[in-house]
Amino acid sequence: MPSTWTLLIALHAIAAGYALIFGVVLTSFGIRTIDGGFNWLHALSVLTFCTLTMGLVTVRRGNVPAHQRFMTGSYFGLVGAFIGVIAVPDRRLPQMAVHDLAGLTLWVAALALTAGLTVAGLMQLRRKPVLNKAHR
Repeated sequence: MPSTWTLLIALHAIAAGYALIFGVVLTSFGIRTIDGGFNWLHALSVLTFCTLTMGLVTVRRGNVPAHQRFMTGSYFGLVGAFIGVIAVPDRRLPQMAVHDLAGLTLWVAALALTAGLTVAGLMQLRRKPVLNKAHR
């Protein structure tokens, strides 16, 4: 374990924590097609589950390069899924851009605010405490 937490490691740990917490309740397996079934996109969820699991297994075994490869693959899968979401006009986010700009703005603002607060808090933790003359 590293002796100090760098900003990058702390951000990584926080993002992973969010994914662990919210992934359980906001998983794509709970989102079904209009007829209540699954489609080919759910296969990507299975693949993501496998790559994340392997990423955790490899880092626990001390194989950091393999962990990085699994996590990089998962991340690019996430980016691809996001592009897929915003590229299809019938999906929720593009529809919000047309019909609910205030809601979309609120969503983006909430993401930006929580990310900003996380970074600001981590920067505050990184600062060395200034000792008062009375404590010297």
